[in-house]
Amino acid sequence: MAGWEKLRAVIDGEVCEASAPVIISASRATDIPAFHGDWLLRRLDAGGVLWRNPFNGVVSSVSFAKARLFVFWTKDARPMLPLLDGFDARGLRYYFQFTVNDYESEELEPGVPPLEERLDTFAALAARLGRERVVWRFDPLILSDTVTVETLAARLERVGERLHGHTSRLVISFADIEGYRGVRRRLAQAGGGWRGFTEPEMLQMAAHVAALNRRWGLEVETCCEACDLSAFGIGHGRCVDDRLIARAFGDDAALMAFVGKGWRKDRGQRKGCGCIPSKDIGAYATCPHRCAYCYANRD
Repeated sequence: MAGWEKLRAVIDGEVCEASAPVIISASRATDIPAFHGDWLLRRLDAGGVLWRNPFNGVVSSVSFAKARLFVFWTKDARPMLPLLDGFDARGLRYYFQFTVNDYESEELEPGVPPLEERLDTFAALAARLGRERVVWRFDPLILSDTVTVETLAARLERVGERLHGHTSRLVISFADIEGYRGVRRRLAQAGGGWRGFTEPEMLQMAAHVAALNRRWGLEVETCCEACDLSAFGIGHGRCVDDRLIARAFGDDAALMAFVGKGWRKDRGQRKGCGCIPSKDIGAYATCPHRCAYCYANRD
């Protein structure tokens, strides 16, 4: 945690003690742009939100009084497009982590729109915000009896040929299956022998990505991975990224004062996470995408 400033806030007309983060993550726990954008605009007008810790159930208040930046995580930004004027009118800054995978034939992401629609949405969002503020994620990379490293590389190429002109960064990660009991159960139910990568397979995948990126010229990073892929031009990523923030929003004095404190990482995230501190406001088990590999899916 960043040790967010505590203040007496008015939320829904009631005075309470609340944390007042500068950067809001919306959200690692659910797809707010796809399903809850109207709710978020209402909560901005209400002054804040209640947040329930998914591990201990403790509820706390989060004020938007100091908020300067929203980092949006989504697999379908189309419902958010008409709402962005509302964020702009409030003087808020934002960028998107936009996941575009291709597991359509395996139905691992049953609630996401068709791939063609997602590709069009990505392009439309980038046309409005610029390439830097829409990060492409192919996340997670996951293998099965029929989905091989070569299969994924071909799918990554197909998607990347459509998207590389609309973004400046690609983020990849390798599926974490063993660490999440619900993920193991759902993938077993899906059939097909879904599994994670071995280290040699990670290196094979990295070699494919590096070869593709010689055409694309993207900044390629991993998300929360311990493996060193620097030999392939792939770095360790920061999804809530002080470097991106400085480039895109360097004119925002309040935001840059926070970023300039030199945070090493967000201690509220996993060990390998490189993000600077943010406050997530999402809730588990509220995302209708129902992705089989998602740790926040409690089905």
